[in-house]
Amino acid sequence: MTPEQTAAESRSSIQELGGAFAEDPKTLRRARQLGLTGWAFYVAGRGGVLGDVDPAIVGAAIGFINTEAILDGWASARRVAPPPRIARHHREECCRWGRERLELFHGVAKLIDLTERVVAGADAAGMPLFAAWRALPVPDESAGARAAVLLHLLREHRAGAYLLAIRAAGLSPLEALLAEPDGEAGAIAFGWQPPYPPPGLGLRRRIVAEGLTNRIIGQAFAALEAPERVELIELLVGARLTAAAPTGEYPVV
Repeated sequence: MTPEQTAAESRSSIQELGGAFAEDPKTLRRARQLGLTGWAFYVAGRGGVLGDVDPAIVGAAIGFINTEAILDGWASARRVAPPPRIARHHREECCRWGRERLELFHGVAKLIDLTERVVAGADAAGMPLFAAWRALPVPDESAGARAAVLLHLLREHRAGAYLLAIRAAGLSPLEALLAEPDGEAGAIAFGWQPPYPPPGLGLRRRIVAEGLTNRIIGQAFAALEAPERVELIELLVGARLTAAAPTGEYPVV
């Protein structure tokens, strides 16, 4: 398996595992305990690692969320606490989710070994969110927490690469969202409201952008040998099954 093939094959697993904690009911409950909406916790939790910056900077780094939605979430969060502090709470939820969902995964040690090498070998040029999250020390409190943070880093790396790729392919973030399978529903979820631009060449250009993304991501996967890349794909599938199992039940994979 080539590095680019690994990037393509790992896409859905990384998207799911790296972002699952943000949608977890316990994370949303933590937001309420802090006096935040789930949206404010997501925006400041994800972007607060950049510092207490102008929200336009956060919007530029994330890329796909409508500017007004960023402004709303950021302003709401800042009324409660500085965004860097909220980012620490958000990261704690990532660790908590990992302890609960990945700690007993049979392949967690090997998953950590492989993902650490990919994360360390990734070029962060043009990816400020990934660079900022990677600069933080990875927790060593538990294997599950460590794995969850590394998976989140891989997700941020792919998100940053995809943002670069869609711009190189001639798409705006909104046009890219509209060209994805969720279409207008996906655009609404990211704060964009109709009327929307006509589809145009969006679908074709999004396919080009996916290829560019895999090429960028593949450079990081080149840190692994070919058999290790195959093993990583299998471990990601196993981790998805374990994370999706009811709490306390761990499937044999």
